[in-house]
Amino acid sequence: MKIILAADHGGFDLKEIIKDYLSEKYEIEDLGTYSTSSVDYPDYGIKAGEAVINGVADKAIVFCGTGIGISIAANKVPGIRAALCHNVEYAKLSRQHNDANILALGGRFLSPQEAINIVEAWLNTDFEGDRHQKRLNKINVYERKH
Repeated sequence: MKIILAADHGGFDLKEIIKDYLSEKYEIEDLGTYSTSSVDYPDYGIKAGEAVINGVADKAIVFCGTGIGISIAANKVPGIRAALCHNVEYAKLSRQHNDANILALGGRFLSPQEAINIVEAWLNTDFEGDRHQKRLNKINVYERKH
């Protein structure tokens, strides 16, 4: 599995920790940012979303200070279902019920171990389909109309 990582300056440190953690298990592509110098989260959230939709990677994990801004930006890409997760249960449910293809994390609010636990849960949980697919189909229809 190939995973895209992307962050703004507020998520940079946590991105680096997760990158080190995942690099032995997965193919990782880091889309930046590459320092704590101020940058704009939409540039990185959209870039990550486009990479997933265009098949460059299977999934992405994005980071900003809160995870809010970068998840909003990624969700502007049609077909992206970016989920901001604060704990393992959110991560599991975002995959089981929503088939989230991007995980968003807040670099200023999670410890490294909390983030690793969330990432592991998210990557190792499958979509349940069935009634949940029906709901995703409604979103897909809406996206195609607009």
